[in-house]
Order: sequence, then C-alpha cells, then structure tokens
Amino acid sequence: MESALAPLDCLLPAGNLKFCLLILNQPINKGHFHCLWSKAALRACADGGANRLYHVTEGSQDSFLPDYISGDFDSIQPEVKEYYKVKGCELIETMDQDLTDFTKCLQILQKKIEKKGLQVDVIVTLGGLEGRFDHIMASVNTLFHATKITPLPVIVIQECSLIYLLQPGKHKLHVDTGLEGDWCGLIPVGNPCESVTTTGLKWNLNT
Repeated sequence: MESALAPLDCLLPAGNLKFCLLILNQPINKGHFHCLWSKAALRACADGGANRLYHVTEGSQDSFLPDYISGDFDSIQPEVKEYYKVKGCELIETMDQDLTDFTKCLQILQKKIEKKGLQVDVIVTLGGLEGRFDHIMASVNTLFHATKITPLPVIVIQECSLIYLLQPGKHKLHVDTGLEGDWCGLIPVGNPCESVTTTGLKWNLNT
C-alpha cells in the first residue's frame, strides 16, 4: 500500500492537512508559528518549548495558551511556568529520564487525541533541528519511538528544514506547495536500506 503526504501543506494558509502542534525548546520562526498555531486542533509544549512560546508571543500571550505543557520542567523558566499555571493551562510533570521530553510529550498528545476523538492527519513538531548535535539526533530518535506511540505521521520543521521518517514500503511525497526548496536528502538511519527506488528527483535512486 502506498502512503501519500504533502508535508508542507500544513504551512499553507489554505492547506487541507488537519494536525496537532508540538513546540520544542528551540528558536521559533514567527511565520511558521503563526500559520501552524492558527490551524492546529491541539497545541502542546515540551518543557522549555513553553519559554519559546511565551517570548515569541510577547505582548499577546493571553491569545496563545497551549492545551498543555509537559516535561521534567528543568528547562521551563519559573515565571513562564507560573504564568501558564495561573492562566489555567494543564501542566503535566514527567520525571522519566529514559525518554526525552519530546517523546514523552508525544505520548501524552496521542492519548489526548484519542480521548478527544480528534480527526487529524499528522503531528507537526516545531523545533528540534538546531543547536547541539545530540539534541538533533534525539529528535530523529523520537521519530523512531513515534512509530510505536502513534499511527499518525510525525514531521519536524525548523527554518528551512523538514524531516520525516519513511517506513519500509511505498511513499508518495507531494512537493507542489511552492514552499519547497531545491534539494532533499534520503538518509538511511537505524537499518540498512537495501532497496531504494525514487522517481521525480533530478538524480533518482534505483538500488
């Protein structure tokens, strides 16, 4: 069975993708943020992601309250935590150190999607691809964990980069939104990719 996805559809004002938004503790592109926030069915912050949300919405924080904030709360600033607590946002402390705040936040998000009966196509994560290399690889690792957490595709967006884990099988990625750049990369991670065939690229693979 072939899966199909237009990953950047979520950034189109008139896009059709239904999604939930998860914000990580990394710099936020304001343009991406406002487009994603306005269309998200559910909005969450992973620990210090709440700091990013608080500061990017400076002066209008009351209009941008997340559905919940989760994590071990070692990164969220005390004043930010108190602000969202007073505003009635749900704070969920997750002390398990075997998983990242991103992974734990994703676990909670899936449970809320099921509880609320939300009909969504994808989970969009803002942040996770800048800064320390170990943090970037942790984001990649979470995409592997995600396959056992949620049946939904999980994409990670930051500035000019978007990553998405392709499972074994056939995939069709629609790249006609006008937001795409000139390049893409296919990177084997976790296991050898012994058979890869592509079409539609300048230099296709057929191994």
